Amino acid sequence: MPATAAHPARRPESRRMAWINSIDEAHADGALAAFYADLRARRGQSTPIIEAQGLDVEALQQHLALYSHLMFAPGGVPRDEREIIAVVVSAANGCGYCVREHLGRLQYYIEEDDALQAVRAAPETIADPRQRAIALYARKLTLQPHALRAGDIAALRAQGLDDADILRVNLITAYFNFVNRIAQGLGVDADAP
Repeated sequence: MPATAAHPARRPESRRMAWINSIDEAHADGALAAFYADLRARRGQSTPIIEAQGLDVEALQQHLALYSHLMFAPGGVPRDEREIIAVVVSAANGCGYCVREHLGRLQYYIEEDDALQAVRAAPETIADPRQRAIALYARKLTLQPHALRAGDIAALRAQGLDDADILRVNLITAYFNFVNRIAQGLGVDADAP
């Protein structure tokens, strides 16, 4: 029987990717099957965070559209800086799954292990001043949103970010706080090392 919202496919316990039932590509039907087919054509595969949301395909479609826009749409914030935000926010939130995923993507842009570890564990030591300012803003918005002031925005402007860039940095930071809560709240990959 194909998986449905009423009867989702269960992964064998040894392969569990979330604390709720997930519908993988092999067991999807209808709109979810079409979503997975499109995803495979564009990205090559699904991920545990996507599969954990398969019980609400409409929300999943909107979620992936937001992710794609924030991370890939043209703008003044380059891809490496977007991935830096993803890692800094996810590390601040203790979301191991998201740190692993986005640290792996950041390796395409930053090859030095010390520089990668600075992004993950000590953003205040990031060598590039623009990247450091972005990382510190993202960490502060994540851990102390109530403490943000106009001076935090001024620090970004001082590094050459315009208002559209600052908005993108803010939205990506907010997005990763959102997705970290999905991953952590559903136990996505919680048992992975």
